Amino acid sequence: MKTIPYLIFLAALIVLTGFSITETIDKPEKDKDPLTDTLYTNKDGLGIDVIVSLTEGKNYNHPLIAVWVETLDEEYLQTLYVSNSIAKGVYEHGDASQGKWLPGEKRRPAALPYWSHQRNVKESDGLYIPTSKTPMPDAYSGATPLNDFMLITKTDKKPVGKFRLMFEINQPFDFNEFWHNTLYPDDENYKTSGQPSIIYSVTIDTEKPEKIYFLNPIGHGHFSGSTGDLFTDLSTLSTALEIVEKIQVHLK
Repeated sequence: MKTIPYLIFLAALIVLTGFSITETIDKPEKDKDPLTDTLYTNKDGLGIDVIVSLTEGKNYNHPLIAVWVETLDEEYLQTLYVSNSIAKGVYEHGDASQGKWLPGEKRRPAALPYWSHQRNVKESDGLYIPTSKTPMPDAYSGATPLNDFMLITKTDKKPVGKFRLMFEINQPFDFNEFWHNTLYPDDENYKTSGQPSIIYSVTIDTEKPEKIYFLNPIGHGHFSGSTGDLFTDLSTLSTALEIVEKIQVHLK
């Protein structure tokens, strides 16, 4: 017998507030049930198992990502994962010549400049990013996850002692008051960039491993990818620092 009074109350609420039941059903809140993608790379590696977990920030929206390891002296060892667009030199929405977006060849050196220069493979055109003719192996690349994700990977060889795990992320066209779209009007690579990439890092000791590690931002990359310098001043960045909420690592 309580159903009728409740329906009357609900009808009155809809009239007074404009509340829509169908809108609530059709548009579930993402935060209530976050999805987690799982990526697997370098399954045949002979080194250690590494699990990288990313919790997206409020401005996470199709970023480009690279994960790699290097020595404490910043000597590049290997890539663990890099987004397909960078690894293959082909963007899913890279060609609009036929009136709709189709996969097309694109080179964006401003996307992940710190990783690309650390990798130090210079192509014939002088850029340090792969081309469609010289792609990264499939074992180290994959589609960029749309949500929180877990990267399950292995190093090629077992690192001895301490090493650094590095993470670079960039979200194109995220301009702000400092990094505005007319800051470098003659730089074609900057025009598709916006705020530069953010680099995260953590030192891992294989002899005294901790249960869990947290990566922290240590700087940003070059705004157009012209160099592989690390810029430690993050004061001009805004939403770029909110792409990621948390990155944690543990060794299996």
